[in-house]
Amino acid sequence: MLTIEANERLTKVGPGTPCGDLMRRYWHPIAARSELNDHYTEPVRLLGEDLVLYRDRSGTLGLIGPQCPHRKMGMIYGVPEEHGLRCAYHGWLFDEHGRCLEQPYEEAEDAEGAFKDKVSIKSYPVEVLGGLVWAYLGPLPAPLLPRWDYLVMDDLVRDISYAELPCNWLQCQENSLDPTHVEWLHGRFSNFIEEMLGRGPKRTRSKHTMIGFDRFDYGLIKRHGYAGSTEEATEWADGHPIIFPYTLRQGGDGWDRERWSKGNGPAVQIRVPLDDHTTGHWWVRSFQKERQDLAQRDEDVPFVDLPIPALDHKGRPQWHMFDANPPQDLVAWFSQGVIQDRTTEMLGRSDKGIIMFRQMLEENIAIVEDGGDPICTFRDPSENVFLGMRTEDMRTMIPQGQAGRDVDTSGDDDADRRHRRRFNRFGGLSDVQVK
Repeated sequence: MLTIEANERLTKVGPGTPCGDLMRRYWHPIAARSELNDHYTEPVRLLGEDLVLYRDRSGTLGLIGPQCPHRKMGMIYGVPEEHGLRCAYHGWLFDEHGRCLEQPYEEAEDAEGAFKDKVSIKSYPVEVLGGLVWAYLGPLPAPLLPRWDYLVMDDLVRDISYAELPCNWLQCQENSLDPTHVEWLHGRFSNFIEEMLGRGPKRTRSKHTMIGFDRFDYGLIKRHGYAGSTEEATEWADGHPIIFPYTLRQGGDGWDRERWSKGNGPAVQIRVPLDDHTTGHWWVRSFQKERQDLAQRDEDVPFVDLPIPALDHKGRPQWHMFDANPPQDLVAWFSQGVIQDRTTEMLGRSDKGIIMFRQMLEENIAIVEDGGDPICTFRDPSENVFLGMRTEDMRTMIPQGQAGRDVDTSGDDDADRRHRRRFNRFGGLSDVQVK
């Protein structure tokens, strides 16, 4: 268990907080680029700050403060110009660097532009990669936007899903360090859901017999094994990367594309702290192209804004919303409360990965407090060309029917297609999802 002070140190993300200062050293996804195809402004909340993302008519993106510094009208109503966003109230124009470019009427009295040169709006750097818009809210100069394999492979296509969750980011991310929830939440509980829906059980709960964690260059590797499996099995030998601080890496080995399962490439879940009580949860999936001559532009990557599973008007579960892994995970996280009370938790032997992750958080908070760069920040372009890693090989795990899989593979093709439709309805990460 943690003290109140230690829990707040790892969960609070506002400006000036220990974890907030750490998180400001990283680039965060704030939107899918395709969200801006049919409009010019998008509200953004990130690390406790309210901002406005905009696209001007030249296609340049900017991330600026929510209100014009003149009379404080909301910039979400801003009018895009060829370069910059103009306040709708009195026409003051700002660029992506926060500079005031024009002040109608004021310029008549100030031909040299001295007044506008004294005016600015808060702004942060943004970049587009892998179909996502990324923002950096920390001290300058900013580190390089990491070129993770799932973002830069050019022989695949991607899709993006998003859900906004009413809970703190840490309880979402700690789920990735929890191997045994697969056999219960996605096994026994999943079969109970099928029962409540009037259907038969579809998943076999297999007992974990091995759990291990190792540090690697980008975070932690989670290893696990089930009854009958060995240390040569891919889920132990290759493991499951957790990229510090907020990413779960799944499937699609970045180095060996022959290992991709059923045409699926790398996939991730990213848990972005919007504020202390809200998390932006991103799913990014990738698939091998059917035609290599067709390029997918960032603005063409499909995007789905997903609802979260809800209770009915009497506070009872609506079981039809829980028959896939993602909604089961989401409700496990936000039912812990907006910020999990870790002062009364009782961690066991299976929770060693959670303990290691908290230690890594504390270590990197201390690095930032000492003025250093935390893990997974890159400044040398030669070291940021292609950041790939090994992952457990789902292709070999599923057809062999090994223990512990969270999908019934004994059915016919129609059953498999139905499963995928249910899964994708909630932004699932392919036919199978292993946490």
